[in-house]
Amino acid sequence: MATLILVRHGRTTANASGTLAGRLPGVKLDETGQAQAQRTGERLVPVPLARVVSSPLERCKQTTRLILAERDGEALPVVTERGLSECDYGEWQGQKIRDLAKERLWRTVQTQPSAAVFPGGEAMSAMQARAVAAVRRHDAAVQEEYGDAGVWLAVSHGDIIKSVLADALGMHLDLFQRISVDPASVSIIRYTETRPFVLATNTHAGDLSWLAPKKKTRRKGGPRGRAQSADAVVGGGAGPA
Repeated sequence: MATLILVRHGRTTANASGTLAGRLPGVKLDETGQAQAQRTGERLVPVPLARVVSSPLERCKQTTRLILAERDGEALPVVTERGLSECDYGEWQGQKIRDLAKERLWRTVQTQPSAAVFPGGEAMSAMQARAVAAVRRHDAAVQEEYGDAGVWLAVSHGDIIKSVLADALGMHLDLFQRISVDPASVSIIRYTETRPFVLATNTHAGDLSWLAPKKKTRRKGGPRGRAQSADAVVGGGAGPA
């Protein structure tokens, strides 16, 4: 049961100006976004990362670099994953949010996103399908190589992360607008054979050292260590140490 840490890119100049950036080139973090990414990097320092994956768009690569820069020179290769790229908003990208809110399609995006197809762009259902497929593929690879000790990072976009969280929560895509994913926020999912467990959503602060794998101990007369259970604990359990 590997553990996935999802991070949205930090705030961009487009976010600050109320523009839907989409896949436009040259969209970078502003000063606030850079500071947000650095703080997220500080939170992740205690967590050994088995794999780092980023959307190919510059704002995510920039966020990833700032996160990894906090790790005292630790060299971690970054895998670029197209499946985690921003939704293709087609003719909507580059336009002001206040203008898009007047479009008839806006209400569909808000209330029935599974039926939304952006003009000249992508269906939101297709966006979710390729993002979830990418996440599960990488998670399976980390699990295969590192087992339960595998913790990996994926840096992506708001709607992408919301759609992955909705899938993990068993929510229909039409409900995914109930989920908030702020710039540089941390969300955490652990996939198991029985179900995904959503361990955190949209967090901005707090200790993440509990994600570091614990050293296994040998029980007298028994096997070394104990695998994480794929069952939910009735009553909620004691939580991380």
